[in-house]
Amino acid sequence: MFCWVACDRGARLARLREDSERATRWQAVADEIRAEVCEKGVDERGVFVQHYDTDALDASCLLLPLLRFLPPDDPRVAATVNAIADELSVDGLVRRYKVSETDDGMHGEEGTFAICSFWLVSAYAEIGEVAKARALCEKLLGYASPLYLYAEEIDARSGRHLGNFPQAFTHLALINAVMHVIRADHELSLQQQLLDARRREGGMDREIGAHPQEEPE
Repeated sequence: MFCWVACDRGARLARLREDSERATRWQAVADEIRAEVCEKGVDERGVFVQHYDTDALDASCLLLPLLRFLPPDDPRVAATVNAIADELSVDGLVRRYKVSETDDGMHGEEGTFAICSFWLVSAYAEIGEVAKARALCEKLLGYASPLYLYAEEIDARSGRHLGNFPQAFTHLALINAVMHVIRADHELSLQQQLLDARRREGGMDREIGAHPQEEPE
């Protein structure tokens, strides 16, 4: 996926610089990479997996809608987000992957990765699961240290911070997650205001219809 990101963003930069030759060439490569990933990197459920020739999940796939690899309304995106939430979460917090399914040289269990949990908040918001995004974001904010900082990992059972502390990447994902929730809430508020206005207009129309004005003689 990040090979696609490199080519896609390079093509964007080339277009900004009015370098049409590089833009066209790099965009073609980006499109080729995306087509191959969509063909070989999805399991029978329509869920994106860690790499070709495996069914193992990887929380980095939560970045699919965030990086605009695919639009958030693509069924494969929602299927991937929900599969990761269901299968890689421990008490609502997200592991990067299952150690038993991934040969990374580590033994035993790892803590949940705070950055992955914040990615899930953003991904939920992207696919329209605003209530889930808000609830998880509020839960994660409760794990902040007394200085409102986060480590690399969080023990889902004890809430203890593990690994590097503070972890800059975690805080970038935190800011992005909170902004996603704020934007989603704002959009819902605007939609509610529009719905209320239409209801008021409908009520006024019914009232006028119930009391038709008399024609002047």
